[in-house]
Amino acid sequence: MGDRMRQEVEKLTGLREEIRQMGGEEAVAKHHGKGKLTARERLALLIEEGTFVEVGMLGSEFGVEELVPADGVVTGYGKLNDGVRIRDVAVAAYDFTVRGGSMGAVNETKVTRIREIALKERIPMIWLNDSGGARVSGGGLSGERVALFADSGYLFKDEALMSGVIPLVAAMMGPGYAGTAYIPGLSDFVPMVKGTSFMGLGGPALVESVIREKLTEDELGGSKVHCEISGCGDLEVKSDEECIRAIKEYLSFFPQHCDEKPRRRELSGDPTAWIGDGILNVIPDNPREAYDMHDLIRYIVDDGYFFEMKPKWGRNIVVGFGRIAGYSIGIVANNPMFYGGVIDIDAADKAARFIWLCDAFNIPLLFMSDVPGFMVGSKAEKSGIIRHGAKMVHAVAEATVPKLTLIVRKSYGAGYYAMCGRAFDPDLLIAYPGAEISVMGPEGMVSIFARKQLAEAENPQEMTERLADDIRPQINIFKTAKYGVVDDVIDPRETRKVLFRALEFTKDKKILRHPRKHGVYPV
Repeated sequence: MGDRMRQEVEKLTGLREEIRQMGGEEAVAKHHGKGKLTARERLALLIEEGTFVEVGMLGSEFGVEELVPADGVVTGYGKLNDGVRIRDVAVAAYDFTVRGGSMGAVNETKVTRIREIALKERIPMIWLNDSGGARVSGGGLSGERVALFADSGYLFKDEALMSGVIPLVAAMMGPGYAGTAYIPGLSDFVPMVKGTSFMGLGGPALVESVIREKLTEDELGGSKVHCEISGCGDLEVKSDEECIRAIKEYLSFFPQHCDEKPRRRELSGDPTAWIGDGILNVIPDNPREAYDMHDLIRYIVDDGYFFEMKPKWGRNIVVGFGRIAGYSIGIVANNPMFYGGVIDIDAADKAARFIWLCDAFNIPLLFMSDVPGFMVGSKAEKSGIIRHGAKMVHAVAEATVPKLTLIVRKSYGAGYYAMCGRAFDPDLLIAYPGAEISVMGPEGMVSIFARKQLAEAENPQEMTERLADDIRPQINIFKTAKYGVVDDVIDPRETRKVLFRALEFTKDKKILRHPRKHGVYPV
């Protein structure tokens, strides 16, 4: 090696080491003081040691002389071990210790490059978001950059076109305002760290200046707001470390891209073994009594493990991932513990989005139906229950993955359709003893055909219950089964065995729809 090359290499080594220090000791200490890991510490937890290839490490802010390490974002690709496979992933980790992780010209050039790599190689794209949004100081949006704003927005377009091709994960591990708020908005999975993550189209200062509303970051767009109220967040976690684990667990259910199927996890037990008698105690004897659908799900999935999406939003429907005999499966289940399991606007939106996600990545769907129907009333109608419900129906109808339907207790009215009833081409349609399929529940029927008698009765409630009990045997599942419109009525203890056989049988399913650009989706 010549002297000149040796000097250049030494210079490069020193420059790289300076970049690895990010915003410097003081900025890193301040960051740690907020209970947050740095971008590079997060990457060390996410990516297998020695496999990360950094792309654009030498990038620095446009229009300034001093070094701006990595221009506030670490980009690259490496190996991620999700417990099922070791897979390649692409990552953009915004570094809040450098310019608040804000998006400048070079910063976004780097992220554009890693998006291109992810899509070209068809590997999952992961954002670790900790950014104040667009850079409005230094060289960020000054001079020519302001004029060039008209040539921006590729991030949003690219992410929309990546959707459904490769898995998109946007972990909120700090703020994500303005432009960086649409990264999670367009992603498939959005975990949020409690107390340190926030997202919004405008931060507190902008909101106060525009509409005079004074709010803290947490009040405006914290994890509680988005995981419980808006539905924009998918999972609230307690720490950066838990957030990284959640990303790995989520990806373990997915293939690398839309033309693959999820890899089956090795299973040590017998997939045909019957479930213990405890499952018989989950569903109450009283058909009007509530129970928690999670209790039933845990009996059915491998090791009782269920990875739930949006657990605190739209709680009358449960969606998430589990495994049956090692096969990934997406579960959509009504939960009678909340509003009786009725499908309202939030539940319909939650289910539709999840069904589209599973269908995009070849994950079979299991519908567990205990639904009284869709929400009715003036409030529901004024809020658009028809178009929101139509969204869920649309998603179920067009899904081409294996669809398995289990009528757990009841499936009434249009709720039966939305939960993949017979007309929606389930590959398996089964029910438990005592289940009911009907245009409506017995009480609803009584309220219509016995309206006059109820108006004149001394005790309308008692009359309703008595007449409903007379009707209930007429809609019992064994009556329905006699007509051959369900495939079988099964012992709950054989649920795993029956579902396993269906997953084996349908693993190579392929459906061809009528050629079109896309449907005209309800909104």
